Amino acid sequence: MRRVLMVSPHFPPDTNAGTHRVRLLAPHLPRYGWQPTVVSVDPRDYEGRLDPTLAELVPSSVQVIRCRALNPRYTRLLGVGDLGLRALNGLYRTCTELLRREAFDAVFVTTYPVYPALLGPRLKQRFAIPFILDYQDPWVGEWGRSVGAGPNGTPDWKSRLSRSVAALIEAYVAPRADALVAVSASTYEQVQARHPTLQTRPCLELPIGGELADFDQTRRHPRRNPYFDPGDGLCHLCYVGTLLPTGLETLRALLRAAALLRVRQPTVYARLRLRFLGTSNQTGEGAPARVLPIAQEFGVDDCVSEIPARIDYLDALTVLTQASAILLLGSSERHYTASKLYPALLARRPLLAIYHDASTVVAALRHASAARLVTYNDEHRAESCVEAIYQQLCALVEAPRVDLPVEAIDAFADFSADALAGKLAALFDLVRDCDPAARIEEP
Repeated sequence: MRRVLMVSPHFPPDTNAGTHRVRLLAPHLPRYGWQPTVVSVDPRDYEGRLDPTLAELVPSSVQVIRCRALNPRYTRLLGVGDLGLRALNGLYRTCTELLRREAFDAVFVTTYPVYPALLGPRLKQRFAIPFILDYQDPWVGEWGRSVGAGPNGTPDWKSRLSRSVAALIEAYVAPRADALVAVSASTYEQVQARHPTLQTRPCLELPIGGELADFDQTRRHPRRNPYFDPGDGLCHLCYVGTLLPTGLETLRALLRAAALLRVRQPTVYARLRLRFLGTSNQTGEGAPARVLPIAQEFGVDDCVSEIPARIDYLDALTVLTQASAILLLGSSERHYTASKLYPALLARRPLLAIYHDASTVVAALRHASAARLVTYNDEHRAESCVEAIYQQLCALVEAPRVDLPVEAIDAFADFSADALAGKLAALFDLVRDCDPAARIEEP
């Protein structure tokens, strides 16, 4: 059994979205010949909510080693809150101690946050061990270039600085990785375009998959749904997860379509409820609303509800399984693929997906005929799809509520957590079996 050291700053009971990448993959790796050891942060040092039930989803067979991070109460006085930066030294010391004591065959570092990626080149150089870099999201994208934290979502100095720092870290880390993993091929292709030396490096497209056992747990131990009554006769179209600034154009097209429904078919509109949960990347109750201001602009705020603060994972699964239909929204970025796709499919509820036609989500859904799908592209932007979205809203409200067929789920078997772990293990084998003399040296 080969061994891999998996660095994942976010891990259960932390409820951050970054928790689930390694949580889903690690339990299945032994089946494919790799025993994982997860290095993460002590729960005492997370700022977000903790969910002990989420930790119960991690099998006891997965070894998890915790390190301490700097206390955010003090680091924020210096303007530092990023978990990756606060935990960087603790993660490095913990990984170093493990690699000194025990034999490992590879190091896998997942991001976000970005700063722990700096560990990969250092550990590789010090212990002569191959390093695999995982992109859960692009580091260098539209944030800081076309969107940001400025007025009306425009770039400001902080977002521009953040983008510049990400570009510098990527320029140092990525060329030193022995392989790249990303949630979509276009994500690592953009990295290769910025760093041509990576063109010959092994790369793997590995979406955020789904775990059927999570839904079994939800159905065996149902949680109370505090957000809506699924039996009230209304059509609850639910979006669960962060709404990115690059996704606001798609959101506006949806709300324009809802406004059109209000004018044309008021009785149908009266039955529609658009529910957005966890739209910010924050856990505090003071997180700003992203959807309601636009809903008010279009006069449809009476059918829209929003909870900006992130909701717990198992609460999210409860919402997905009880929704009348699940809403999936893409962004203006061509590479965008949704980590929400596979959990939405496993919930087996009707889907409405609105995406750029270059997204891997579109190809997947078309292949399985698993959703009501509206697409746009660079030439015909999301606002050109208002009429098509309107038609789909009408159909969802008026059509009987039918679960997604089992065949649609079976078509996505290759995207189960188990199947994805098998693909990752094959990449580990490829990198580990490479002639050490042929491995990437310091650029």
